[in-house]
Amino acid sequence: MILVYTHKITPRVRYIFKHVLTRTLLISVDFTTKVEEFVAHSGPKLTYTKTPLGNEFFIKSNDLLFEQGVNDLDINIQKWDNTPCFFGAGSKSAIPFDIFAASFYLISRYEEYLPHVKDMHGRYTATESLAYKNGFLEKPVVDIWAYKLLEKLKEKFPDYDYKTRSYKYLSTIDIDNAFAYKHKNFVRTFGGFFNDLFKLRLINVWYRFAVSLNIKKDPFDNFQKILDIKKASDIRTIFFCSIGDYTTFDTNVSASKNKYRLLIKDLVDYARVGLHPSYFTMQNPGLLKKEKERLESITNMPVIRSRQHYLRFNLPETYQQLIDLEVQEDYSMGYASNVGFRASTCTPYYFYDLDFEIQTPLKVFPFALMDTTLNDYLKITPKQSLGKIRDLRNEVKAVNGTFITLFHNESLSNHLRWKGWKRLYESMVKIATS
Repeated sequence: MILVYTHKITPRVRYIFKHVLTRTLLISVDFTTKVEEFVAHSGPKLTYTKTPLGNEFFIKSNDLLFEQGVNDLDINIQKWDNTPCFFGAGSKSAIPFDIFAASFYLISRYEEYLPHVKDMHGRYTATESLAYKNGFLEKPVVDIWAYKLLEKLKEKFPDYDYKTRSYKYLSTIDIDNAFAYKHKNFVRTFGGFFNDLFKLRLINVWYRFAVSLNIKKDPFDNFQKILDIKKASDIRTIFFCSIGDYTTFDTNVSASKNKYRLLIKDLVDYARVGLHPSYFTMQNPGLLKKEKERLESITNMPVIRSRQHYLRFNLPETYQQLIDLEVQEDYSMGYASNVGFRASTCTPYYFYDLDFEIQTPLKVFPFALMDTTLNDYLKITPKQSLGKIRDLRNEVKAVNGTFITLFHNESLSNHLRWKGWKRLYESMVKIATS
């Protein structure tokens, strides 16, 4: 155990020290405000305050962890070796930056509480973020800083028994459309057919006929393939099922359709399943509750995992709603427009609510990349995508973090906008697990 002396033990101090030291570096931590207790401690110890007590391991503290609420902070990005960092700590400090305050700023998503311009879907955008503006969005800097701190701790306390965590890979699949053509109601089927015919999308017309007559398999029905890859590579896989009512943004088959319900029941037997709350749940807690109960009635088990459709969420409101519904894990932390680390970490962490100044029981699993980001936003080829995937995997592996990817069953279809993308998922899994 490492003992931390600080002039005031706040919820923020406890939260971020436990994240950096315990969850990232596997070092247990305790706190004291009593100088005599600190001096008497024989194990490794550090002070986190304004001035050192003596010649101990001292980190000069920024005020952020001793404040409450949200203020407009002046942040000056500098380099620590080759890594961007901020909140400089001066010459007496054992490390040149207060990485605890800086990590708290990034992980709590402090900047998302400040006034900002949202995109057309009401989302906080990557371009507003400190990480994007300063070129470190594709680096898990919180983890990198933690490992740089670890080097200094090992120099100061060489006899301490340091443990090392292991790199993990987690594949997540969003089911926005379980089927491209099958199991849609009469109005949607014929409406789609005449729309394709009117716009001379003859390939679509042929596919609709071929699939409805069972000449061809529905192109989006790739679940067995994903499960086969899961089994062969022995990877943890989570499917997020959208079961909301039909809207412009929610176009899945109806959750009342027996085929879709049977598919979900089947997936539960072989993988983990979570909720994919529909587009409008961001402003409607009642709708979120209804969809959660709907999925629970299909799976006959509590829904503890969730990822917002379109990655639409507001902090802290959306997370507060999930907590009220006893959802334990959220997988929405990432951007639609850019790959990288929205919270600047590749370590799952507990959401800290800046409204109430408490660590909540909701665990956030930040993902590093999404298939639609690569194809629709960055407009890069599958081959270029593999290079991007490899770079992000290497960043996560360097800090023994958790590499989380977000794909859709649609992107394995080779159909329409996914032409040429069929093998990317399999290739990515090979990279992620190598």
